[in-house]
Amino acid sequence: MDRLILKGMEFYAFHGVLPQEQHLGQRFIVDVELFLDLAPAGRTDDPEQTVNYARVFRLVEEVVTGAPCRLIEAVAEKVAGAILEHFPVSEVLVRVKKPGAPVAGHFEYMGVEIRRRKDSKSGGAHE
Repeated sequence: MDRLILKGMEFYAFHGVLPQEQHLGQRFIVDVELFLDLAPAGRTDDPEQTVNYARVFRLVEEVVTGAPCRLIEAVAEKVAGAILEHFPVSEVLVRVKKPGAPVAGHFEYMGVEIRRRKDSKSGGAHE
């Protein structure tokens, strides 16, 4: 399956379990991979045959900077569900990274990665 990739989207939000995370906020980095057939767009050079990645970016921004969650797992689920609801993709991979996680030590980031696909019967998402 072909993939459309949006990598390294950065947002400032207030997700987290700890009070200081919810009060001060922090940076989140989100990667999204959309699984769909890109052959029609490639053959026709027609933007209507693919997904507008600028619109995907705005949707991800709206979700990530919206209502705070305690867990980045919940943020990833919200992003995946919104993408599957609004765009003609069969599957989505969402990676949410928290480079400033309040953990003593050196690391690049703490994060989660989920992969959800559209339920062909209900149109909803599932694992």
